[in-house]
Amino acid sequence: MKREILITSDGSTTINLPDLNEQYHSKNGSINESYHVFINSGLKLVAEKEVSILEIGFGTGLNCFITYLEAERNINYVGVEAYPVTADEVEKMNFISILNAEKESIYFDKIHQVSWEEKNQISDTFSLTKRKQFFEDIEDKDAFNLIYFDAFGARVQPQLWTVEIFQKMYEALKENGILVTYSAKGSVRRAMQEVGFMVERLPGPPGKREMLRAIKKSL
Repeated sequence: MKREILITSDGSTTINLPDLNEQYHSKNGSINESYHVFINSGLKLVAEKEVSILEIGFGTGLNCFITYLEAERNINYVGVEAYPVTADEVEKMNFISILNAEKESIYFDKIHQVSWEEKNQISDTFSLTKRKQFFEDIEDKDAFNLIYFDAFGARVQPQLWTVEIFQKMYEALKENGILVTYSAKGSVRRAMQEVGFMVERLPGPPGKREMLRAIKKSL
């Protein structure tokens, strides 16, 4: 399948799949979307001093890197990706320059260079485990404070936005854990609610009217 580098509205790059009319990040701004959905609507709401994060769709590593930049506490980050991006594609991402993060570029490189399937220390306060895994095979239980649900959209991969997948997400979260996603589809919200999530609609990132945030709370 053809893959090409696309410049988004905030100047940052993404990977475009023209045959599917789908991108790894929003065409309305990769970095803007990451901050709005995952940092401001997710990470900043987690009170714990040590935070375990599961990312569904590790992709270009952008969400991971921005989390590293913004965390200011201990982070245990697990990124799940069935089809890792290539080193050549990573090289073409311009996140470092757009974020003015030249001094931290060594950590972006390390995020992509460390081995898969084992826990790696990116810094004294940030660990990363990259798992090459289909989302359907996730079996974590009560392990995470926060999930970044950043899979390809339901139009392209509807099987990733089902009751079965969100049941796995619910089980993977600790009590009061949070899941955030750019999606606001009614079918996605209903699937979340069916497995027990409390779901709220929030203002979306640039180009989207709404997004969803789900919280695991026992009855």
